[in-house]
Amino acid sequence: MDTSAATPGLVSETARPHYVLVDGSGYIFRYFHGSQPLNRSDGTPTNAVFGFTKMLMKLINDMNAGHCAVIFDRSRYSFRNEIYDQYKAQRPNAPEDLVPQFPLIRDAVRAFNIPCIEMEGYEADDLIATYATMARERSADVTILSSDKDLMQLVGHGVRMYDPAKDRDIDEAEVIGKFGVGPEKVIDVQALAGDSSDNVPGVPGIGIKTAAQLITEYGDLDTLLDRAGEIRQPKRRQNLIDHADMARISRQLVTLKTDVPVPEPLDSLAVTAPDDAVVLDFLRAQEFESLIRVYEKRTKMPVESVYELVQDLETLKAWISEADHLGTVGFDSETDSLNARQARVIGLSLATAPGRACYIPLRHGAKHPDMLAESAPPQQIPFDDAISCLKPLLANPGVLKVGHNIKFDALVMAQPENGGVKITPVDDTMCLAYVMGQGVDHRGTGVASYALDKLSLGHLAHANIPYEALCGKGKAQIPFSEVALDRARDYAAEDADMTLRLHRQFRPALPRSGLATVYETLERPLIPVLVAMENDGIKVDPTILRTMSEDFRGRIRDQEAEIHDLANKSFNIGSPKQLAEILFDEMKLPGGKKNSTGGYSTGANVLEDLAADGHELPARVLDWRQMSKLKSTYTDALVGDINPATGRIHTSYSMTGANTGRLSSNTPNLQNIPVRTEEGRKIRTAFIAEPGHVLLSVDYSQIELRLLAHIAGIDSLKQAFYDGIDIHAQTASEVFDVALDEMTPDIRRNAKAINFGIIYGISAFGLARQLRCTRDTARNYIHAYFERYPGIRDYMEATKGKARKMGYVETLFGRKVHLSRINSPKHTDRAFSERAAVNAPIQGTAADIIKRAMIRLPQALDRAGLVARMLLQVHDELLLEVLEDELDATSNLVRNVMEAAPHPAIDISVPLVADVGSGANWADAH
Repeated sequence: MDTSAATPGLVSETARPHYVLVDGSGYIFRYFHGSQPLNRSDGTPTNAVFGFTKMLMKLINDMNAGHCAVIFDRSRYSFRNEIYDQYKAQRPNAPEDLVPQFPLIRDAVRAFNIPCIEMEGYEADDLIATYATMARERSADVTILSSDKDLMQLVGHGVRMYDPAKDRDIDEAEVIGKFGVGPEKVIDVQALAGDSSDNVPGVPGIGIKTAAQLITEYGDLDTLLDRAGEIRQPKRRQNLIDHADMARISRQLVTLKTDVPVPEPLDSLAVTAPDDAVVLDFLRAQEFESLIRVYEKRTKMPVESVYELVQDLETLKAWISEADHLGTVGFDSETDSLNARQARVIGLSLATAPGRACYIPLRHGAKHPDMLAESAPPQQIPFDDAISCLKPLLANPGVLKVGHNIKFDALVMAQPENGGVKITPVDDTMCLAYVMGQGVDHRGTGVASYALDKLSLGHLAHANIPYEALCGKGKAQIPFSEVALDRARDYAAEDADMTLRLHRQFRPALPRSGLATVYETLERPLIPVLVAMENDGIKVDPTILRTMSEDFRGRIRDQEAEIHDLANKSFNIGSPKQLAEILFDEMKLPGGKKNSTGGYSTGANVLEDLAADGHELPARVLDWRQMSKLKSTYTDALVGDINPATGRIHTSYSMTGANTGRLSSNTPNLQNIPVRTEEGRKIRTAFIAEPGHVLLSVDYSQIELRLLAHIAGIDSLKQAFYDGIDIHAQTASEVFDVALDEMTPDIRRNAKAINFGIIYGISAFGLARQLRCTRDTARNYIHAYFERYPGIRDYMEATKGKARKMGYVETLFGRKVHLSRINSPKHTDRAFSERAAVNAPIQGTAADIIKRAMIRLPQALDRAGLVARMLLQVHDELLLEVLEDELDATSNLVRNVMEAAPHPAIDISVPLVADVGSGANWADAH
């Protein structure tokens, strides 16, 4: 087994032996129920086998231990059934699709050369407890891979638990959080509380919390039962007296055996490396193509990488010459800040071949601290000298610079203090992974991660150096500029190396994936466009924001006084507990719903329902929450986001933050500034144009409804768009059988809610809440809508069917939107994925269209001799800063580019319309 890289979850082998014991039975069921169906070509189900095998591969890669075993239950019958014949009696038989996977999972364990242990008459937990006890007696460390609460009684004194599926340690503090007592008292608590999943009876009326309180007070179960007559609560006292024998039986059931005559001695658990041929034969027999690729890459990875520290100009020139000759170089920058617009470069990395990379530490002059070394301060190349050498390489059109989120590096290097270098041409492994659906599942959440360390581990079987490892033993995290130079070299050069390795894997596969057009026409050319937008930022007037904050502060104070008057007392309005007591205990308002902690929920939906029924206090609390959020999240926070050197806010756009291809804005998020309320819209007045300029807003009109009409083939909706008819009035007229000249605002509003709700898969419950009508009325609205537009229902069902079959849906441009949980056995996961399947082709196509417009606009403006700057993208809107005397020409050009953006790539059968507005500030422009 590879013992070169341990993760935080698995203890390193030191002078103390280390045993890893895997709860095999627990993970079988987790992987079966937590993953979508999967079958071999002969029809044999293999989803649990796949998940279990993937876990074994990760275990082998990460584990740094000398001994390991995977332990299973042999059968449902154990010695506990002789103690209590109803033990686990209620458990159903294993699912039909899981039964044939049991032997295959054991074959997987044996293929990886890991001991596979089970024993008739005992459960896996008993074998684990026995081996853990034996190892502890030898002064060894033990790690139990499981999340099973029954095993928590073993934690402590050299024994720990770790759940690899959630990358989570289960230590003594975790046990106390679960049971309210330490591991040594878990058995007594479980004996009292029982366990419905195992049919352990316990004592009626006593749960975990009460059991913990009783055991803490009386010390142990026997003392409690002997003194049960002292309990003050009559019902609890009587239950303890009447069920004392059952509590003692329950204790026998939950106590793990630590003296099982185990079938294999402890020494037989020693780790030996698997035979790669045996592993690959097993993976091929199960048709696990993705795991085959990962395993083969691991066996082909160079054992060592050569990372050089470049500390003089001659060596640097030699690396540059090599990169010029090869034509492709991995590139990464190290900075003193994650704010690209304000960061200073303190080092650069180049990789010219897998395993061959260098790190170039830079010196910015006397004011900038040199990197610290363990001996004398190392020589560093002066920044200006290094940039003079590197600038031709970074701008050389014949050398491809490959980065991971290279947008950040390009923006950093574009700053004057960092040399003002334009990096071109570029490739981005993060965007490649995103487009090709090669993200790595983040801790079993179903959410793909495109972080370099995750992709390195998932695709190259290489665990990157964590930043914490640079800081030295016992040190808190320190700035990179103070990291010892040898550690900095390995960390930084590794990033460039892994980026180049991933590029060599992803790039050749791009044409075969059918996604080359998406990457080459929508993602890659967008990188320099976003670099320019983030660099330009948008001017913001802090005085307006501060004035609004003062106004909001006064109004919040008035709202608080009004709320306290309505409640007839002062209380903390921000405390859900205190608010719930006012609403439901004191005011006796209806509709109180208990949450998971046993208290009343005071979420927005609850308060909105109460406010709709005419209750004033919850309505005022909603107003107070909204005003408080506007102040804290926007008017207060945005002042701090203004760059003092430019007077502008420079948001950052994530290119991989949304599954559908949409860009997302962060640090700060300028896409979520509220515009539905007057107060929210006022915030946009602080976003202003420079003197002599105006802001130009160009916004696609109802683009998602237009795309729905095209994709679903709804002729009446298409015609309405061609005729310029009010689409919501048209829908209301056709669905509710109301003439256009008899249309009322309420009817149109209902139709608008349905039009947009259908795109997002709204339910009758959701529509009823939105329209403040009964669920039956909402259901009738939806039924009438589909009766009038059956093509939309047909589209929705066909799209969900394709998603279930293929695991993804596509935009009109061919972008694949992957839906990993579309076949999940969990209804909530499956329903969410089905709604996403319906919406993704529409929202994703809209995102692709505006990206295409953004890419074409800079060139179009340049050809027209216009000096406008694109500042922000907010979903379907582009915001530009334009010279006042060029407003008309720029407006016409931008509108034309946006309306023609899809063509000739796709032929949309409805017209796209871009609405134009302008003004001295964003609010006026929009």
